[in-house]
Amino acid sequence: MPRVELSPLAWLDDVEQQRRAAGLRRSLRTRPPVGAELDLASNDYLGLSQHPDVIDGGVEALRTWGAGSGGSRLVTGNTELHEGFERELADFVGAESALVFSSGYTANLGAVVALSGPGSLIVSDALTHASLVDACRLSRARVTVAPHRDVAAVEAALAERSEDRAVVLTDSVFSTDGALAPLRALHDVCRRHGALLLVDEAHGLGVRGDGGRGLLHEVGLAGAPDVVMTTTMSKALGSQGGVVLGPQAVRAHLIDAARPFIFDTGLAPAAVGAALAALRVLVAEPDRARAVLDHAAALAEVCGVAETPQSAVVSVILGEPDVAFAAAVACLDRGVRVGCFRPPTVPAGTSRLRLTARASLDADELDLARRVLTEVLSTVRA
Repeated sequence: MPRVELSPLAWLDDVEQQRRAAGLRRSLRTRPPVGAELDLASNDYLGLSQHPDVIDGGVEALRTWGAGSGGSRLVTGNTELHEGFERELADFVGAESALVFSSGYTANLGAVVALSGPGSLIVSDALTHASLVDACRLSRARVTVAPHRDVAAVEAALAERSEDRAVVLTDSVFSTDGALAPLRALHDVCRRHGALLLVDEAHGLGVRGDGGRGLLHEVGLAGAPDVVMTTTMSKALGSQGGVVLGPQAVRAHLIDAARPFIFDTGLAPAAVGAALAALRVLVAEPDRARAVLDHAAALAEVCGVAETPQSAVVSVILGEPDVAFAAAVACLDRGVRVGCFRPPTVPAGTSRLRLTARASLDADELDLARRVLTEVLSTVRA
């Protein structure tokens, strides 16, 4: 009998059917140019991705330095523009130094792996970003996952460790619900036990703290010698890329040891130029950070969310994934784009709409959001 050839990827058909049955199949959806619909889904918190100064900053860098950096930053990918941005951002948030990576994801991978390793302990919040989760897996350190925002659990893990070095990982603002980490309490625990605190400020920069300097700055931990901050240039700064900020010794070590820095092509100059221009807009217009929180509060009230948001994120829990997805589609059909978070991004039974406020929302846009969200949510909650 002829042999039946079975594709080594045939198992993907079964996986796809299982995802469809669970309402968890994902697909890419193209979007029209900015302005065709009201965007309450992106992380462009300050509305700077379309700011003329930011666009001009990217264009000028493109014309000066070219489309790509041409190699890793240790070869040809390092420019005066990269280092100038690092200096200005470090000065803004109160850090001693900064180092730009090609994305926030690679910044977290590089920082965590290079600052931990075999013979060390990592204690990570259960709801840290996927990039920090992957960094833990790559670190070869012993990893303990602490319950969400549970300072006592972090202290217990540190107290019983046998390793010489320990790193505690947390987001400053958690991306799915916008909750704030107890940074001051975590730092107190870290200092008592000689651990490093590494904080991902991706959703804190530009929103929390004096003029948007971040939650670390707000709670008085900016520049602390036992704190490392990571962040992204793709949210409040409206561009692309990631940064690690902290003591000068950390920057020097990452240049020598962080594989995503050493072996990755340097961030394109246009992205750096745009981010630098965005940072300067934020410095000149510090009220943008306050406007984000004001608009988030308005959106939360419309959606019947009881707690006042502490960040740009407004989480509207609807339960099952098909309900949340249908609500997101209904909003888009009415001209408002919202995020839809389903498992495994969020726990089962907590699928939700994730709305993000922008500093640049105007009265007409808020009125549109109010009309659409009221109509859609009244229907799905009936």
